[in-house]
Amino acid sequence: MMFEQEWAELRAAAAERTAMQLNRVPAEGGGGAGGPDLVVNRDDLGAIGNEAYDLLGRLAKDGDLARPATFDAATALTNGNFVSGSAVLKVHDYWQTHLRTLLDACSQISNHLDYSKAQHAKDEVKIEGDLTRVAELTKYMK
Repeated sequence: MMFEQEWAELRAAAAERTAMQLNRVPAEGGGGAGGPDLVVNRDDLGAIGNEAYDLLGRLAKDGDLARPATFDAATALTNGNFVSGSAVLKVHDYWQTHLRTLLDACSQISNHLDYSKAQHAKDEVKIEGDLTRVAELTKYMK
């Protein structure tokens, strides 16, 4: 079977499944079994967010321990006319750059997971309200 033919069949099957799901009328009150359809409360996502937050706190504190010592060493070596002073300063600068990048990444992971959960809850409320209005309009149309 050629790729294009198989791809077309898969797209058609997906479109049919989607159309069947969209054409169903929700049970009274929506939400399938009485609860919201769109829920984000997976424990593994929460655990990842917590670990990222904890790592952020530890990195902010422990990742900065070497900064003053390496800077002082670089300054002392440079003032003593040692060539290695500039190399130590480069190590210091690279460490600071990478530490800030890692802190930013941990912060983004933690914040994004919190934001995603809150945004999904808002989306659920909006979708539920929209579906309620559609159901009321459909009732008047009959």
